Amino acid sequence: MARMKVTVAYDGIDFAGYQIQPSGRTVQGTIQSVLQKMHKGEDVQISASGRTDAGVHAVGQVFHFDTEMNITSDAWGKALNAMLPNDIFIKDVVEVSEAFHSRFSAKSKEYHYKLLVSKQPDVFRRNHMFHYPYPLIIRDIQKACSYFLGTHDFTSFSSARTEVADKVRTIFALELIEEGETLTFKIKGSGFLYNMVRIIIGTLLEVGQGKRKPDEIMTIIAGKNRALAGKTAPAHGLYLYQVNYQENYLENHE
Repeated sequence: MARMKVTVAYDGIDFAGYQIQPSGRTVQGTIQSVLQKMHKGEDVQISASGRTDAGVHAVGQVFHFDTEMNITSDAWGKALNAMLPNDIFIKDVVEVSEAFHSRFSAKSKEYHYKLLVSKQPDVFRRNHMFHYPYPLIIRDIQKACSYFLGTHDFTSFSSARTEVADKVRTIFALELIEEGETLTFKIKGSGFLYNMVRIIIGTLLEVGQGKRKPDEIMTIIAGKNRALAGKTAPAHGLYLYQVNYQENYLENHE
């Protein structure tokens, strides 16, 4: 039995999310269906680093699965991509230690959130960037970003539907990159709660509009109350960019 670590990119706009559901097209369901065909009807479960919601994209989602098929890593990638739809692409496949788990072995995750700040929308990017037609005070957003850094209880920045009891997470980096009309938030952390990144972005945009002061972020975090933070930013601007692992879990047995 071999354990395969897979890095996958997908356009989330036509999926009902990553996680398999009784109805609706999902990333997990689509990939598992292809693996089932390759394994002559045998069910093959994949385990991902985490779930993404409907409309959320991935540049570097990671999942793993166990198989008794003796195929090289390169052949796995080619075979999967030949059978998968064109809104999913397998970027990399490697054999790893049985101790590796795509979720529990992760050290950190990085998300990017993209906005188009312009008066007019772009019909060609409407599914992949949040169109934001309002002027923003960039220096205030950048100042507010600094208050998220470090280890905090992020209850105020998680959905009321979040089921986990421990809402303490560490944010290693949060920056805003300007490229013309395109703004990209880059956030890296030990892990993220349900809707956490999108609520952080929605709150930062309120800071950028002058509706909040940058240092209000500290008060919101301390309050541990979802009602204190801003609106949840739309899903289609969000990308799971990268998942990072400890090297000892990535031993290649080929």
